[in-house]
Amino acid sequence: MAATHPRRRVAPREPMSKVDTAWLRMERPTNPMMITGVLMLAEPLSVAQLRKVIRTRFLAYARFRQKAVDGAAGAAWQDDEHFDLDWHVRLSALPGREKRHGARGEAAEKRALERFVSQLASTPLDASRPLWQFHLVERYRGGSALVARIHHSYADGIALVQVLLSLTDTARDPAPDKALARAWLRQDGARVERRVGAVERYRRLGGRMLGKGMEMVQDPGLAAMLAREGGEIARELLQALALPDDPPSILRGSLGVSKRVAWAEPLDLDEVKAVGRACDCTVNDVLMAAAAGALRSYMLARGEAVDGMRLRATVPVNLRPLEHAKKLGNHFGLVFLDLPVGEDNPVRRLECVAECMDRLKGSRQAVVAYGLLAALGMAPQALQGPALDLLSRKATAVATNVPGPQQPLYMAGSRVAELMFWVPQTGSIGLGISIFSYDGRVHFGLIADGRLVPDPDAVIRRFRPEFEKLLYLAMMGDWERALVSVDADGLLEAGVAGS
Repeated sequence: MAATHPRRRVAPREPMSKVDTAWLRMERPTNPMMITGVLMLAEPLSVAQLRKVIRTRFLAYARFRQKAVDGAAGAAWQDDEHFDLDWHVRLSALPGREKRHGARGEAAEKRALERFVSQLASTPLDASRPLWQFHLVERYRGGSALVARIHHSYADGIALVQVLLSLTDTARDPAPDKALARAWLRQDGARVERRVGAVERYRRLGGRMLGKGMEMVQDPGLAAMLAREGGEIARELLQALALPDDPPSILRGSLGVSKRVAWAEPLDLDEVKAVGRACDCTVNDVLMAAAAGALRSYMLARGEAVDGMRLRATVPVNLRPLEHAKKLGNHFGLVFLDLPVGEDNPVRRLECVAECMDRLKGSRQAVVAYGLLAALGMAPQALQGPALDLLSRKATAVATNVPGPQQPLYMAGSRVAELMFWVPQTGSIGLGISIFSYDGRVHFGLIADGRLVPDPDAVIRRFRPEFEKLLYLAMMGDWERALVSVDADGLLEAGVAGS
């Protein structure tokens, strides 16, 4: 009689949400769907200390012991029976590290870390394991640097920033401390609840529209269907899908598989707030206008004709109710923000950004995008690629601006000196702008496709001068003159240089 063997136990599977499934299936060699974060620590951190923090805090989220499994029946989360913490938490060294001292040595170390992060951001995570990794550089500028890579299917950038912050304390003593700043949670909770309540209807409509194929915007039957549905939901869906493609530029094109990462020296948050008060606009408006100015200057330096050009950036908007702040999963929508790179006057650029933001605050564009993403997660895989291309052609960049804690944080007793992260770009988008405020300073970074922007440092080093133009005018109280100046850029450059 043949011997019988016990059937191998298969770990149970938990169905993945439709929106999380959409992000899992957006993975492409040209755009890995990772959220990449960099923490620079003022004091050294050992890999043993880091593993202890990850074991006790990061893995407190059971989801991070699970891997993503996709198949004909849909995507699901499944426990990794061979989970290996040592594989997920790695000790790394900066390649080609230059032995220099002083400012030149620090600049060389920064370039080496940027190259290291670029390489990691270009490398997909291992799909046979839980989709995350931490890489510790033990010696960086007298302290350490930590690079985190987490797949977007686990959660959106807002939630994952909170996860990373949960690894830190507000004092060197690593005892539990609930005083962690939660500035990123600022939102109108009731308004978010009302909008989330409409998501299911958006999803149904979005699915019907995606199911009509890629010519849906031109289909008269679609317009008739939307007219029958009535209300703002139908109008917002039609407007979102009928947006024209972003104009051709050096920032759009065929993508490669190599990413380039760079970040600027931080700005003083109080100075940014002062500009906002002077022009009666938000900190976000000021920073996005400075980013638009930096892109404009870079494009002009590369010979691009930008007069009158407006590019769009997709901007994530939190749709997570306050009581679900610490939950994983993707609970955000997207809005399309105009970046007026064709405007030569820095104050008018700021006005354009502020006006666009004001319009978006009164729209349902964010929850429309959430519904479309949910529909995309349910759509046949053959339709997902073309639908993603349709949506991604409407923007040139992804831009995030997250207000973080405004007090020093510590990881296992080491002070977090700087903190930066990037969300992935989708489809044909090859540019990511990241703004993160922490401990009274604003950190600006860029991630870009190496074919389109081989030198991201040439963009980020223009960010401060563009902001200083606005700061100079705020100090001088000279907004009216700047608005009517024929050559505001030239006048301001002269003024900033002489101030």
